[in-house]
Amino acid sequence: MPSRRSPHPAWGIAVFVLIALAGLFYVKWSPYYGRAFVAADTHSIGRSILTGADGAVPAPSLRAALDYAVTYGLAIWKALLLGLLLGSAVQALLPGHWIKRWLGGLGMGSVMTGSLLSIPSMMCTCCSAPVINGLRKCQAAPGGTAAYWLGNTMLNPATLVFMGFVLGWRWVGLRLVLGLVMVIGLGWVLNRMNRGSNATVDVPAGADEQASSDGQDMSPAAILRRWARAFFSMTLRLLPEYLILVLVLGAARAWLFPMIGASVDNSVLWILGAAVAGMLFVIPTAGEVPIIQAMLSAGVAAGPAAALLMTLPPVSLPSLAMVARSFRRTDLAVLVAGVLVMGVLAAGVAIALGF
Repeated sequence: MPSRRSPHPAWGIAVFVLIALAGLFYVKWSPYYGRAFVAADTHSIGRSILTGADGAVPAPSLRAALDYAVTYGLAIWKALLLGLLLGSAVQALLPGHWIKRWLGGLGMGSVMTGSLLSIPSMMCTCCSAPVINGLRKCQAAPGGTAAYWLGNTMLNPATLVFMGFVLGWRWVGLRLVLGLVMVIGLGWVLNRMNRGSNATVDVPAGADEQASSDGQDMSPAAILRRWARAFFSMTLRLLPEYLILVLVLGAARAWLFPMIGASVDNSVLWILGAAVAGMLFVIPTAGEVPIIQAMLSAGVAAGPAAALLMTLPPVSLPSLAMVARSFRRTDLAVLVAGVLVMGVLAAGVAIALGF
């Protein structure tokens, strides 16, 4: 006999919405509102996290790793906690058919939905990674999920405002136009690549992790247990590798960014190097703005700076590791290649327009 479908409780949906709205207001919307006025008044949002107070990238060492991990951790821990709560809540509190309906299709619909949902989210690439894993376990399409993931950083309205006051509005135009191409274009490509596939996630979630209400115990206690299991499972799996990679990148800053000054010109090697370094390095939300401001002030050419503008925020080595189980390797390879191409393209546009 077919399993009886029990209705998904409205209170679970209400709890998810409450956590999302209250969490985003506390962690993102309210702080960024005040920070926008600071950017407008001072044309700065703080020091470059890459160099810190010293104004120079420290040599590789344990101290450099720990200093960066502490500074970075203090900047993102609230958003990371919110990401873990939302990523696990997606699996337990929302009806599975909602995710499939709005984000499960392999056409442009899921890509546009993911792009629009990313705009108020405004998380950095690592903090949004748990939500990506939760969506993929609920059978969201790779393209729609990728659009949400990339859009969190590339379409972040607060970052665009900061950028306008700190770097100038032409940099906002460059970022917004190419950011839309990146988010929507790569989402569309991933969905095209996965057409004909019956599965939208490579590692299916267990029965207790699915958000579907088919044949499951939908009592409050059972739902909360599923949420707790999903939260702790995700936390224990993601945080250790995340911390290790942040420490490694903090120590390796001098290797990724060996020189900051007028000698960094618009040559192809510097542009390619900046694109790769930006794609690997990890920063908090809007961290690219003071980094690029400091580099331009030090005499770095517009080409490498524009490459970093497009490659620092959307992905990083830690965030790629965090979502590695949720995408096929070919999907991740296309994402990485697409980000690098957009970085090089941004450099070419900035040079051509005389930034």
